[in-house]
Amino acid sequence: MLDLEFYKMSASGNDFIIMDNRNGKVYGTFKDLKEFVVKVCRRNHSVGSDGLILIEESKKYDFRWRFFNADGSEAEMCGNGGRCAARFAFINGICKEKMSFETIAGVIKAEVDGARVKLQLTSPTDIKLDYPVGLEDKEIFLSSVNTGVPHAVLLADDVDHMPVEELGRLVRYHKAFGEKGTNVDFVQIIDKKNVKIRTYERGVEGETYACGTGAVATCVILKAKDLLESPMNILTKGGETLKVYVDSEVYLEGITQIIYVGKLHEEALM
Repeated sequence: MLDLEFYKMSASGNDFIIMDNRNGKVYGTFKDLKEFVVKVCRRNHSVGSDGLILIEESKKYDFRWRFFNADGSEAEMCGNGGRCAARFAFINGICKEKMSFETIAGVIKAEVDGARVKLQLTSPTDIKLDYPVGLEDKEIFLSSVNTGVPHAVLLADDVDHMPVEELGRLVRYHKAFGEKGTNVDFVQIIDKKNVKIRTYERGVEGETYACGTGAVATCVILKAKDLLESPMNILTKGGETLKVYVDSEVYLEGITQIIYVGKLHEEALM
């Protein structure tokens, strides 16, 4: 037994492995952090998750986090992961219900109310509306924004029948989004308050059940186009409806779940 306790948590179908690393034990145990993340995030062979979160000490705020995608890459931000991290920190006595924590994207504020967590994200940047992107055999129009991580937003009449894996992969790696690429959100407007969303996530390299920063990106773009009114309800593939507020500040709100608490075994990394 490695004697490393972790929580398996989920938010809107996004699942995460969360570890309290304030003592630096993860770094002392694993020399190759990326390899560790990839192995422990494997489904069917290990714990399995969309990503891994390390909670660490901060000199200025309640804590600092590091977020890793399932492919081992470190990401600037993750909305649903942030909600899980906030609840983890509160129930483990790291901070009170209202908190601030450090991410690569900036300082994130959160408030925990039972299983529900409301997260204030950093202000959106790099908003671009309705521009063409050439693919292999066609040209599509999309919008994009950075809500802590970059997102491309495509409108669809029927999001349930969109080729999310195929088209998402083409847009995700398109040269228009630089070396690191982008996340891709496929969005169907129901009315001025409600939308459905499906997301192809970089780092996971496939569709996930939900994406918090993608939900926020969608609302930022659609409000800029005067197609939605805040607050907005975002129906995810995982079945949960997230609430997003886009005004002078941007918030993401929804339920989190503790799936189980365990200790990592050496055989989980074979």
